[in-house]
Amino acid sequence: MFIDPATLATDLDRLEDIEKASLRLVTYAIYEFRDIAAEIFARERDLAQDIAEDITREALDRLGISRMDLRLFGKIDYKKACYVFHPDYALRQALLVDTKAEKDHTTATIQTAQTSLRIRHVRAGQPVDEAGELPTVIESDKGDCLTTTIFVKYEYQDRPTTRLLGITVAALPNGMLQARYNPSPRQTIWRAGRNAPTRGEPFRAYPAKWCSG
Repeated sequence: MFIDPATLATDLDRLEDIEKASLRLVTYAIYEFRDIAAEIFARERDLAQDIAEDITREALDRLGISRMDLRLFGKIDYKKACYVFHPDYALRQALLVDTKAEKDHTTATIQTAQTSLRIRHVRAGQPVDEAGELPTVIESDKGDCLTTTIFVKYEYQDRPTTRLLGITVAALPNGMLQARYNPSPRQTIWRAGRNAPTRGEPFRAYPAKWCSG
């Protein structure tokens, strides 16, 4: 029986279990592809971000996931509508996997269009409360889908030669988990990102757990 993903707002433990299982799937796909990923980084001459996106896509396609006949939109590199099957229930899911390629291993820049969480933190001594632009549940005529956002970050160097140094896979909680992970600017998982409000640059933020590396 398919459950309505909106009902997970009152079953947060189940919601976290679904997100953890999805994170394990993506992590395993990348782990199995790691040696090929390192070779691609060493031999490819394209932009690092383009290389990284290709690696993520190929790794996930090679592993394979159950797919719904539904097209997803948004500022995410890899988007798949799929099914989550559990002995006690089934769920429709919008699996959104974005790729980052950066030389700095301590950060990964997230846009508001890539999260369903509100971004609450303190910047320059002032509280910030910025809405994420993704819905917690994506509605469709084929059934509503739980939004799950996962990020794969490739740390690399390009001098003296291009080399993949490490890969980090992390999930951002669905916005229904706001009270658990980011209830206020002081109780936060975020740090200020690389945008200058005085120049009108789009809002950015870092998940703080990446910044602690």
